[in-house]
Amino acid sequence: MTDASGRPPSVDDTVPQTARIWNYWLGGKDNYPVDREVGDDILKMIPDMALMAQATRQFLTRAVRYLAAEAGVRQFLDIGTGLPTADNTHEVAQRAAPDSKIVYVDNDPLVLVHARALLTSSPQGRTAFLDADLRDPEAVLAGAAETLDFDRPIALMLMGILGHMTEFDEAKSIVRRLVEALPSGSHLALYDATNVIRSPETNEAIRIWNESAKPPYVLRTPDELGEFFEGLELVEPGIVSCPFWRPEPSDIGAPEEIDEFCGVGRKP
Repeated sequence: MTDASGRPPSVDDTVPQTARIWNYWLGGKDNYPVDREVGDDILKMIPDMALMAQATRQFLTRAVRYLAAEAGVRQFLDIGTGLPTADNTHEVAQRAAPDSKIVYVDNDPLVLVHARALLTSSPQGRTAFLDADLRDPEAVLAGAAETLDFDRPIALMLMGILGHMTEFDEAKSIVRRLVEALPSGSHLALYDATNVIRSPETNEAIRIWNESAKPPYVLRTPDELGEFFEGLELVEPGIVSCPFWRPEPSDIGAPEEIDEFCGVGRKP
């Protein structure tokens, strides 16, 4: 649905937004001039930012494939979905296990419009969409429970979203609450940005982001990302730069460390 200007209702195209900037870097068309302007400013600082965006997407693909094909997970709770692109969580999961169920959670109006229109499910599985905020974990859990069975393992996906929670203790508390609600055999998969590989360029890129785009973003160290996995069993190779988490020959280029670190952990 769009208004008279051709924009989905409630979409503000005057302020750059996270999902749309990443969509631009990934080669998508669901973005506006303000998003491309910030995206280009950051590309001036980090020319391979588009490749970094692709590397995080490849991590998502590998992690979901591992969870569905090797770990036997059939339920996914993907919070901070972002705009649909190639190899969305449900597509990867249902290729490996057609009966997989996926709940996508986001509160960006444009994301929700496109998610409802573009994200479908295999006949055996199910895909649902929830308009909710990570900062309200009780609402997320209640909404997800309409589709997912919380007595069976669930994969909690937090891809690039925790950096938008600028208070570290709050972020840890919310992750802890979500993980507490999951049964044994569930998993947590996440990635977020650091500044341990190319500190000056990454710090400047984040400065540009926070001056121009919404919501704000903070960088965290790999050790801090590891704290989100407290009480979980880290899956090999642990907390690593995204291209180094079980790389595959089909991935773009030879693995090189980037300032996006990731991990997958299993709840005992």
